[in-house]
Amino acid sequence: MSNEVPTQESQPEQPPRGSAGYTATLALAALGVVYGDIGTSPLYAVRESLDSGHGVAVNAVNVLGTISLIFWSLMLVICIKYLFMVLRADHQGEGGILALTALVSATTAGPRALAVLTTLGLFGTSLLFGDGMITPAISVLSAVEGLEFIAPQSKPYILPITIAILVALFAVQSRGTATVGRIFGPVVLIWFATLAAMGLYQLVQEPSVLKALSPHYGLSFLWNNGWRGFLVLGSVFLVVTGGEALYADMGHFGRKPIQWAWFGLVFPALLLNYLGQGALLLRDPQAISNPFFLMGPHWTLTWIVLSATLATVIASQALISGAFSLSMQAVQLGYLPRLRIMHTSATERGQIYVPNVNWMLMICCVGLVQGFGSSSNLAAAYGVAVTATMLITTVLFCALLIHGWHWRPVQAIALCSTFLLIELAFFAANVVKIPQGGWFPLVIGGVIFLLMSTWKMGRRHLSRLLQARTVPMQTLLDRLAAGDDRIIRVPGTAVFMNGNRQATPPALLANLDHNCILHERVVFLAVETAEQPVVAAAEKVQTQSLSEGFWRVIVRFGYMESPEIPPVLEGLELAGSPLNLRECTFFLGRETVIPRRERFSGMSFWREEIFAVMSRNAVDATAFFALPPDRVIELGRQLEI
Repeated sequence: MSNEVPTQESQPEQPPRGSAGYTATLALAALGVVYGDIGTSPLYAVRESLDSGHGVAVNAVNVLGTISLIFWSLMLVICIKYLFMVLRADHQGEGGILALTALVSATTAGPRALAVLTTLGLFGTSLLFGDGMITPAISVLSAVEGLEFIAPQSKPYILPITIAILVALFAVQSRGTATVGRIFGPVVLIWFATLAAMGLYQLVQEPSVLKALSPHYGLSFLWNNGWRGFLVLGSVFLVVTGGEALYADMGHFGRKPIQWAWFGLVFPALLLNYLGQGALLLRDPQAISNPFFLMGPHWTLTWIVLSATLATVIASQALISGAFSLSMQAVQLGYLPRLRIMHTSATERGQIYVPNVNWMLMICCVGLVQGFGSSSNLAAAYGVAVTATMLITTVLFCALLIHGWHWRPVQAIALCSTFLLIELAFFAANVVKIPQGGWFPLVIGGVIFLLMSTWKMGRRHLSRLLQARTVPMQTLLDRLAAGDDRIIRVPGTAVFMNGNRQATPPALLANLDHNCILHERVVFLAVETAEQPVVAAAEKVQTQSLSEGFWRVIVRFGYMESPEIPPVLEGLELAGSPLNLRECTFFLGRETVIPRRERFSGMSFWREEIFAVMSRNAVDATAFFALPPDRVIELGRQLEI
């Protein structure tokens, strides 16, 4: 993982951190980053829910029932589950299913239960990556398709325009979430105001749609329509697909700004728009062809298409930012090799940019648009994986309530069973989408799960091998104190990267074995990342004399600081003698993993091959710590796993 900070211009003065003004500023930025996905669901959710393919007639009873299901889905899943409950489960400020897995792992007793819950969390994270690739594609494509209402001759250009917009969106991600949020926030503010205005326009013409707020209509719809009504749930689910992304993006802005934005603007605007679409369909069932674009007066159509296009571009930001957060957490928790991660804000830790993930998502999104060709086709693939992720989140949250927050099991299970019942219904209704395209996010999620579990398994196995070959540091010091004539001390300073304070660095042992020399001064260097943006100079370095010319140096960087070693070590005094980097040699160990075809090696051979490839592609330590290349000696060794 890399903590690079892109060069930024001086940022405008912000309200004091923690103040209402500061929270409101973050809430505005959160509109563009967190709520873009769920905020563009009105474009297609009602249309897909009452699609003729479900065999449900567009009449007053069914319209009221569908809008009732939409309203109560938002209330129960988003308002209660995520906004009131799950957002409280943060791991050092970070959210998302992987952060929840870490919390559960720290509190759950019993290795078997822990293994099951950890595997569930890892699988849920992988599925979220898979479904996240569909969100930008379906959001932007559904808006650009509105051009057909303005200019029917534009149909051949819809796919090229969509692809161009997606490429531009991913290209600006390096500017950082903060910058993107400041640009997108006001645009999405206008978008939600537009949603509310469109809904009110229809609502005042048909206020009887307000009856849909009663759960009676939703339950009656399911009861009267049987299997066909059940299938409609798969499309109704589209209104809550942003829930997991909302939780994953919590680290970018914090819980309060996200809650302020939802209850202050997002939820009222969405509710008004869904009621407005219902009101339109009560008056004109033929509008089901595209109720969203037919809501407003004809003279507003150009504005609606334009604002929808801008909003759906922004909608993609929620899943992109969530993918960045999940990637960083996966690296920190040991599920992915070290990646290049760039922090883009001096005030908020979670605002990051991950280049490799960004470009991978872009390629997949462009491929989806080209392959599926329309938002309706993409809707058939959408929802399968994220419903499974929501189910897993509920199971993990229940475990956290019992083991971490010490709720009574009866209370925790009663609460979570309500969510599970709803989400199981959504999941079952979405399973039928698998042959129509729902297989795609499942395949992507399966591949990512394979990579993450393989890396975790491989690192665990490699750690056992290294531990078996480790020489305690005290053993080496005792050997030197006894006077080993085979070891020659030479002038200069050797710096060995050493995260394990009790063990001798493998690079030092390799140097002794091959060269039988030690420098007059040997520094064991450990680098730690603190839970604060910047570490004060007085607290950045700790030194300890070990004996025989050996020193332990611990360097602490803030999470917003680039972990550059040379500026910290230059001139550092050890026993009154300052370090001169021109006289220092940095020794790094590099392990090359060699798979072996042995039945009981600890991993299957094909997984060993995958682990070896991932290991070779991890970020280079010399570049990561900004070490002078001409002062670095890498001592490699091959390890059979």
